[in-house]
Amino acid sequence: MGALWMLVAGLLFAGMGVCVKFGSPQFSTAELVFYRSFFGLFIVYAMLHRQKASLATPHWRGHLWRGLTGTVAMMLFFYCIATLPLATAITLNYTSSLFLTILTIVVYKDKFHLPLTSSLALGFVGVVVLLHPTLEREQFVSGLLGLMSGFLAGFAILNVRQLGLLGEPAVRVVFYFNLVATIFSGGWMMSGEIHAVAWSDLPLLLALGASATFAQLAMTRAYRIGQTQVVSALAYSTIVFSALFGLFFWQESLSASAWLGIALIIASGMLSLRLAPTHTQAGK
Repeated sequence: MGALWMLVAGLLFAGMGVCVKFGSPQFSTAELVFYRSFFGLFIVYAMLHRQKASLATPHWRGHLWRGLTGTVAMMLFFYCIATLPLATAITLNYTSSLFLTILTIVVYKDKFHLPLTSSLALGFVGVVVLLHPTLEREQFVSGLLGLMSGFLAGFAILNVRQLGLLGEPAVRVVFYFNLVATIFSGGWMMSGEIHAVAWSDLPLLLALGASATFAQLAMTRAYRIGQTQVVSALAYSTIVFSALFGLFFWQESLSASAWLGIALIIASGMLSLRLAPTHTQAGK
């Protein structure tokens, strides 16, 4: 069942990307992040209320850091979705697993070893292959921003792991992430032009918030009940779904070199997650 839940999460995350790409001609990146977080906040709050779970937490600093890093990562990610082929943008964001491995080793003062170092190097070779020569010159900056979104997403995932080791429930973590993202993106949105929301826009914005929130919850459940290695591998199904959606909706076809880069990044991510040391206590 864990594998099935991760496939559901992969499909929903790809669906979120589709919503972002459809909404980007009408709304700014800050607006899309705000609506995604705002509607997601209500969904998660309703779940917390139904479960009669408390919002009180002694780990507010951890939630704040997770929220800020995750929000900036999401803003860069949404911008890249609007400017790059969908599968390319999502692949760059999924370099988070590579950065997560590096950050984990640095934070917990572990040692690099040859197999792990080789797997990480493989992933960054894949990034180079994906970014050049498949991207046009004017898209190269977007590619670098996508890579930065992967780095910040890795930082956010590390914070989520630490919060989990401290005993924070997954739904509470998702709630505070949406809360911080709503406030931060709302402030950024207010500093620029705000586009009017027509009744015809509501289904898209609701779908954006719902797909992202339920994808997070499905992914959390997958890791909770499934085998970690299997679930981690199936997380990359988002890239496959995104490629299919990009081809269907926007006729986005990737070159052979782009697919080679994607394959190297996926292989590297799976290997690095398998080879990286594990920790069972926060901060140790």
